[in-house]
Amino acid sequence: MKIIVCVKEVPDTAIALKIKSDSTEIETENIPWVINPYDEYAMEEALRLKERFGGNVTAITVGRKRAENILRNCFALGADRALIINGESFKDNLAVSKILTKVIKNMGYDVILCGKESVDYGYAQTGQIIAGLLRIPCVSAIKKLDISPSTKEAVCHREIEGGLEVVKCSLPAVFTAQKGLNVPRYASLSGIMKAKKTKIETLEPDALDLNLSNYKAKIKIINLSYPPKRPEGKIIQGTLPDTAKELVRSLREARYI
Repeated sequence: MKIIVCVKEVPDTAIALKIKSDSTEIETENIPWVINPYDEYAMEEALRLKERFGGNVTAITVGRKRAENILRNCFALGADRALIINGESFKDNLAVSKILTKVIKNMGYDVILCGKESVDYGYAQTGQIIAGLLRIPCVSAIKKLDISPSTKEAVCHREIEGGLEVVKCSLPAVFTAQKGLNVPRYASLSGIMKAKKTKIETLEPDALDLNLSNYKAKIKIINLSYPPKRPEGKIIQGTLPDTAKELVRSLREARYI
């Protein structure tokens, strides 16, 4: 089984981000970058499929050279191949999806896995766009995946408002991973050491014969701002019966106390 996992580097969610003075981008210097958390579920599911059915797992990303770090993490976990498309100028979700599709369509695949969204911009479109361009099925935000290589079919479970949706589709297909699909593993020490020596393939736009005019951003960020500060807590004073009554009233009205 040939499995492709699309991954993305994102700023570490454990740090406080700063907005640049032009208010259109975040400050990216000297901040830690990690693999998108939802992509970790996608990678784990790919490795489980490989362990169950055999085959190989390829991790692919569009990004700067520093994105090699997340690809080495994929190697350490058990991926067989890793590709980075040098795309420093590609920030638009549609452009990135088109570039990924151009590479993937010549690779051969049975299953393509992505995270359901990235935690930085949160467009939640990459998997769907890739599937549309490749003209294959897509099931998004899955929490369970059962595949039958003999019938080339997949049955997926996904949560919907008020219930559970079960979707059946043919392979090849794209699946986007949601939290709860699995529990991502940790890389072993031997895997980490091996990953340091494993070659990462770098593809340049020119080598892919990409007409850059077709990949201009369709989305323009006008302004970024920090979320409003949470109001300070209110101290209720008075006798115990009065304060208890005021507390209950405030909770009932769902107001900050």
